[in-house]
Amino acid sequence: MAEAESIVMNTQVKQKDPSKALVIAVTTRAIFNLEKEHKLYLEKGKEEYTRHQQANQDKPLPPGTAFAFIQAAQYVNEKILENNPAEKELFDILVLSNNSPESGVRIVNSAKHYGLEISKFCFVSDEDSTQYLKSHGVKLFLSADRTDVCNALQRGVSAALVFEQEVHAPSIPLRVVFDGDAVLFSDETEQVFREQGLEGALQYERAMEAVPMGEGPLKAFAMHLGKLRQKFSQETSPIRTYLVTARSGRDMGIRALQTLRQWGLPIDEAFFMDGAPKGPILAQIQPHIFFDDGLHNIEGAQNVGVPSAWVP
Repeated sequence: MAEAESIVMNTQVKQKDPSKALVIAVTTRAIFNLEKEHKLYLEKGKEEYTRHQQANQDKPLPPGTAFAFIQAAQYVNEKILENNPAEKELFDILVLSNNSPESGVRIVNSAKHYGLEISKFCFVSDEDSTQYLKSHGVKLFLSADRTDVCNALQRGVSAALVFEQEVHAPSIPLRVVFDGDAVLFSDETEQVFREQGLEGALQYERAMEAVPMGEGPLKAFAMHLGKLRQKFSQETSPIRTYLVTARSGRDMGIRALQTLRQWGLPIDEAFFMDGAPKGPILAQIQPHIFFDDGLHNIEGAQNVGVPSAWVP
């Protein structure tokens, strides 16, 4: 491991096997609300920020956008281990932070305060912390920094940008909503739509109906999630997955559903919105996280208090 990465193991948590686990890395600003502290960092610099974090190290940080998602993942682990105490396929959460270990004490204390099952805290002094994602076996990376997310996607890691927002933490089970094109699937049809309009896209879809769509940036994560989901019957599963797509069900739904079947990816519910706003249906589902590549959809989700992650 490069010297620029300092790892703090959480000894209160059973360490997972990263080759078997679904490893999720979250940055501190994704899991906790550090809006005030980040502003201080930008205005007064690193030293003042570090001083503030050390002075407040015993004061827990408020929950951030990905907080409820991480809590619900923890609940899934409990259910999996109830079924089989020797199970190795579990969620494994690590925090990836650009804080120094000195200013990171508050992060560790906050996680312990809330009883979050975070196995490792990685404090990275490098500008580009995403270079460590592959060595930790990370399958999903959530960050509040756009450059980080783009770097992770370029490294072939499923990643999304979370926006700091007021989140109403929903109850269990873990509910994850995916958009279709450019998130679960490739953006091939969107490209045809941009070049040839709706009619061209419809013709393309009809011609390609029997051919599965290409993989989108979050397909790998969705497949790992699906694997955990299949440990349970539909009635007892602590995980529920949804597809909420702008596609129309009549003209463009068949190929999407056939692709999911071909991949062997179980989805509990699929909504084909035909371009209608997604906010109302998301308000009904109340997911712990919603992944979309359209900023207008992210805004619509935020307006109804749904934790959202943008896939650029």
